[in-house]
Amino acid sequence: MSLDYNPNIIPKAKELRKNMTPQEKHLWYDFLSEYSKTFRFQRQKTISNYIADFYCHEAKLFIELDGSQHFTDEGKTYDKERTEILRAYGLTVIRFTNYEIDRNFDGVCKSIDNFIKNYVENMQKS
Repeated sequence: MSLDYNPNIIPKAKELRKNMTPQEKHLWYDFLSEYSKTFRFQRQKTISNYIADFYCHEAKLFIELDGSQHFTDEGKTYDKERTEILRAYGLTVIRFTNYEIDRNFDGVCKSIDNFIKNYVENMQKS
């Protein structure tokens, strides 16, 4: 299935790509960019009306890094609605807090790796 996207948000995605948070930079440069040699990840990928922090088309995986704005009532409501829409596309959304990136980076990387390995294993069984 081809993923719809709103072309009007592409400039915002490009801006976010140029100005990643420290946690996004850490995950990208210290893990996902190298991991991408096996499974390609994209930064700030537009999907529907949303921008994924990181997206792997092959594994249908949408990774979000959550800063403090995600913990407000508005942020939680927005994230819930967004996750429901993305799941309708057949995507899995995995969220990590900036705190997890800062304090448990290896654990975050293992979680992503485990998700990918389980996805591949399940695809091979199909």
